[in-house]
Amino acid sequence: MKTKNASSPISDDLKRRLADARRVGFFTGAGVSAESGIPTFRGDQGLWKRMKPEELANFDAFMRNPDLVWEWYQYRRKIVHDAGPNAAHRAIVEMEALFEVEVATQNVDNLHRRAGSTTVRELHGNIERNYCVECGTRHDDIEIGEKDAGAARCACGGLIRPDVVWFGEMLPQSEFTRAEDFAARADVYFVVGTSMVVYPAAYIPNTARVGGAYLVEVNVEPTEFSRVAAESYFGKAGEIMPRIAAAAREARNV
Repeated sequence: MKTKNASSPISDDLKRRLADARRVGFFTGAGVSAESGIPTFRGDQGLWKRMKPEELANFDAFMRNPDLVWEWYQYRRKIVHDAGPNAAHRAIVEMEALFEVEVATQNVDNLHRRAGSTTVRELHGNIERNYCVECGTRHDDIEIGEKDAGAARCACGGLIRPDVVWFGEMLPQSEFTRAEDFAARADVYFVVGTSMVVYPAAYIPNTARVGGAYLVEVNVEPTEFSRVAAESYFGKAGEIMPRIAAAAREARNV
């Protein structure tokens, strides 16, 4: 494993891999969106320091106290609505001009799509989507309402919930399967802004490793994944990813 900081030059090994690559994958987590002003869940400033996940992010909690859970997600939607893609998101989009690119993300903030990424596998859902727990009708046009408006309800009378994966729920199987399939065929695979502790989503980079991809980590600090990555760059994704994108253009003579 080679470790570098945010100002280190992009390695010649990675440039050579990018020069020959056809498929490049990205597995992203909350660290990418933190630079857009969206708090991570873990760490000193994490959202779970303020509220316990078992009180908010599971179906039973929602059914027991839908108004509280809905208010929490309206608060989070407001943060997402006011945020925007950052340099890391945009650098990933730039790579689409050079490679076949797919993003598998643990984030629910929709920032990869808003930045312009074409193929995004949303492993934990999308906070900007909603559906009725009774009839399944989609309600993606719900506005961020008043703080005490209470949980939204469908015309059928059922509660409307965010289309995110709560604790104890299965990942969307089609998204997971497609993400694994791409990872297995990737030539270079980046893990960006994630501590790699949330499973089963975190199995996907290992699929890339088994498939022979050159693994590159971009994180603010070392993780368990650092032991198996071919290269690790430690620093802000918004500083490192644009430099990697520039190195890729240089390697491809673009």
